[in-house]
Amino acid sequence: MDQSVFDDPRITAVGLLVEAYTGLSARFAAQFEEHGLSPVEFEVLTRLARSPGNQLRMTDLAAQTSLSTSGVTRVVDRMERDDLLCRRACPSDRRSSYAAVTATGLARLDETLPGHLRIIEEWFTGQLEPAALAALLDGLRRVRDAVYPGATAGSTDPAPIDEADEAGC
Repeated sequence: MDQSVFDDPRITAVGLLVEAYTGLSARFAAQFEEHGLSPVEFEVLTRLARSPGNQLRMTDLAAQTSLSTSGVTRVVDRMERDDLLCRRACPSDRRSSYAAVTATGLARLDETLPGHLRIIEEWFTGQLEPAALAALLDGLRRVRDAVYPGATAGSTDPAPIDEADEAGC
């Protein structure tokens, strides 16, 4: 095998991305654990909190995460038992249901986010000049959209209105 293939900048780019992701993930996981959350639970809470009405259809939540539909169901079941989120029926399509963040889930995010943001600043965004960060964000969005087209599924749809919204599930 030609040894120069290992000097290919494409291999270097992917290697650096994986190393950076792995290092950040380890720091995040330890900080989430301090707040009683797994990395996937934090991701689910964050995606829901950033969505209209603090909710997403279960199928959109699966599309936005690395979880299968059955995986999302298991995570939502566990988080519902912990009162971090709840399910609501879709008012326009009885075959669909929404996962929605509860007040307890929002409070847990409020507790977790300051430390999470400190880690991001110290180990990621703070390492880059503003122009470099903007270029990185642009490049990451392009790659994400190419390899993960469902990453923003449902995040711009208006929140459905029903009586459960008033009650918070």
